Amino acid sequence: MAVRSLPPLNALRSFEAAARHGSFNQAAEELFVTPSAISHQIKSLEGFLKIKLFRREKRRVGLTSAGEKYLNAIEHALDEIDMATRRLIATPNASAVNLSVAPAFLTRWLVPHIGQFQQLYPDVELRLSAANTRIDFHHSDTDMAIYYGYDDWDDMESYFLRNARLMPVCSPRLMDGEQALQTPADLCDQTLIHVSNRLDEWESMLNKLGINSSSSGKGLTFSSTSLAIGAAIEGLGVALADVDLIVKELKYGELVTPFDIRLDTKKAFHLVYEKNRPLTYGMKSFFDWITGSIQKTTETE
Repeated sequence: MAVRSLPPLNALRSFEAAARHGSFNQAAEELFVTPSAISHQIKSLEGFLKIKLFRREKRRVGLTSAGEKYLNAIEHALDEIDMATRRLIATPNASAVNLSVAPAFLTRWLVPHIGQFQQLYPDVELRLSAANTRIDFHHSDTDMAIYYGYDDWDDMESYFLRNARLMPVCSPRLMDGEQALQTPADLCDQTLIHVSNRLDEWESMLNKLGINSSSSGKGLTFSSTSLAIGAAIEGLGVALADVDLIVKELKYGELVTPFDIRLDTKKAFHLVYEKNRPLTYGMKSFFDWITGSIQKTTETE
């Protein structure tokens, strides 16, 4: 590899701050040095480059055309250094993994299974957070994420984990009484529980059943799957849920599936991370474990 031609970092920091503020004095305040120190660093940088970067004016300084071009490149380079430093500080060893996970998958699949991971990889620390939003890996300390969607994330590495299998679920109490759920057509007499970012799911389910969605007038909408499932447990209506994420509720009779009807939304859970990023030991450990665990779970269904 050829030797890099790099000016001193302090000179670059002084240049970027002075260019951003248009003032040596303000750059000095930001970097906690004297204005003369900023001026010295700029002169040193100009001498190194053999190019004038600033036009000196009475009370302010302005960039030359060469200085403007250089600033664009330097800002990007300093941002890269800043982010690399933040990542290293946030994850000082290769055994720690920062994970952002779709909330329902986190609480209803990952947490119940995470003890298995800890037994296999006791030296790996998982740092978990729940989020539905898309991660900007380039400007975040998040290492990996589990998304729910259509696998349309072309700007990142994406690995299929499992499909979502939605079925109507409700409290056993809705199976009795004057308006008991006996046939799919009875759904029109029930309150349908929606999740706010997936409002089309009930319409798709009713269309699959040959039921006019406009004939169902009652509805409740919640911001998350967990809240929707909680409302169904309380007998407030019928929700659509991934049956593999409510195993405990079905086992203990808090919820039942009134009809053996499944909706394929074409959406799935995917493990994603920054494109072309080499996996650390911790990331590779989690990748191997979750893909293997999901496959075993699917094979036993």
